[in-house]
Amino acid sequence: MLNVAQWQELAASRRSKRDFLPTPIAPELIDELLADAMTAPSWSNTRPFMVAIATGETRDRISAAMVARWQLLAEARAGGLLGYLKLLKNLRAVPRSEYRMIVKYPSPLLERSQRIGRDLYKLLEVPRGDRKARDAQWQRNYEFFGAPVELFIFYNAKLGIPAASDAGLFMQNLMLGATARGLATCAQGAVAIWPDLVRAEFEVAPGYKLLCGISLGYASDAAVNSFNAERLPADQLTARSKR
Repeated sequence: MLNVAQWQELAASRRSKRDFLPTPIAPELIDELLADAMTAPSWSNTRPFMVAIATGETRDRISAAMVARWQLLAEARAGGLLGYLKLLKNLRAVPRSEYRMIVKYPSPLLERSQRIGRDLYKLLEVPRGDRKARDAQWQRNYEFFGAPVELFIFYNAKLGIPAASDAGLFMQNLMLGATARGLATCAQGAVAIWPDLVRAEFEVAPGYKLLCGISLGYASDAAVNSFNAERLPADQLTARSKR
């Protein structure tokens, strides 16, 4: 059993990685990770989520299709109004996420989001105004950063927020389990914009919506994997007593 110091070290060492080795992961190891993840608490023990495990040719088909759509979308965004008009000829590239993903961040969430973007692109030496370079880096999401496994997390839409919360608890357990085994992960909201590509490969129960993906594999030595996002001190997120 882990002592407190070991637990703290494990929790602190979990970081999102954005470049993976092509080294395959044994199915038995994936099963172990899922078993770990299932120990997370759940709303009335309902487990209102599903996981689609994409490996091999299935993973490659989904990735290729997402990359193709992203390139069409990126071209449209770069072309302004004319570009978006051209996108009407390629409607399949239009984002079709199953929940509202584009929201206006209030302060201080906006500042936190801007900070991580600024710091990450600075590490990658991508200039602020270089749209082409930024689009190329964003495309890495749809390449799953080279990871041999992409997990797609679905939640039961009828249960709503509790289901999404349960999925998050499940994901955290899974990512910590991966870290403990020398694996790396990156949770990805970006892949949720084209759920039809995932549904074309997997039988997903009715009423479930695609929440996000998780890239899973062994981290490479790429410079991007040295990036460590700022972690806020707990007191900044602790509600103060009114008395």
